[in-house]
Amino acid sequence: MLAVPRSNPARIRSVYDLAKRSKLKLVVAGAKAPVGLYTREVLKRLALLRVLRKAVSQEPDVKGIVGKLALGEADAGFVYSTDVRAAGSRLIAIPLPRRSQPTIRYEVAVVRSSESRAAAFELIADLLGADGRRELARAGFGLP
Repeated sequence: MLAVPRSNPARIRSVYDLAKRSKLKLVVAGAKAPVGLYTREVLKRLALLRVLRKAVSQEPDVKGIVGKLALGEADAGFVYSTDVRAAGSRLIAIPLPRRSQPTIRYEVAVVRSSESRAAAFELIADLLGADGRRELARAGFGLP
């Protein structure tokens, strides 16, 4: 998801505006961070990798991106939709074209040597149950 500060000083309305604005301050995650990998995949799919040259900062994680955007230190950044939601009124989400978005999957498993195997299986059952699915959807996650 592309995010901008609530004030949106660069007047960004689309991911394609990143290529059009000459003095844009973009903040992204480094290539080793998951959100950094997803950002590069999105830009590659849209033939916009060149906008990475406008990055004024490569953060170690999404929290750094959200912080810089919320403080107005950058004009745009790539984050997860759940981060925009968690930031409340400080950020605005700019939707990305559906074709650009890689599928992001989170996996859950029980560690064989865990001393809390029963509790771990219970957590998984809760996640997959009606209440867990409702909470995941409320938080902006897709359903398992």
